[in-house]
Amino acid sequence: MWAIISIRVENKPGILFKVTHLFRSRNFNIDSLTVGVMENPEFSKMVITTVGDEKQIVQIVKQLDKMIDTIEVKRLDEKKTVYKELVLFKIKLSGSSDSTEINKLANTCGAKIHNVQKDSMIVELTATPDEIKAFEESIRPFGILDSARTGVTAL
Repeated sequence: MWAIISIRVENKPGILFKVTHLFRSRNFNIDSLTVGVMENPEFSKMVITTVGDEKQIVQIVKQLDKMIDTIEVKRLDEKKTVYKELVLFKIKLSGSSDSTEINKLANTCGAKIHNVQKDSMIVELTATPDEIKAFEESIRPFGILDSARTGVTAL
């Protein structure tokens, strides 16, 4: 089961290590992690996605909630939550027809085209992980030269 966990923490050195250490010590994998300072600079928000069974997810939320530097921990319901991720793909171009076809795919998915060269282009997409996966599969035949993902963030 995939879970999105939102954590409000005190914005001080070492808190990221403490949170990731908790996951590691419980033998959990973090699929993605984003951190940003909140409107009040004394606090940061972490959004972590992970996979586990219901019992494991409940346990990790309880353990996070017990941490001294943790202000609030929420397990977010993906049906009631806006969650997105940013990805950049550098795609190989073999000719002008590739560029046209990739533009069509990008427009269909709401992606933006950047840095078009004669042999490659960079495409930016902000979407859910499933939508990103579908777009990635559609451009894979052209050749993905490189990619970078931010991780899920959510409200």
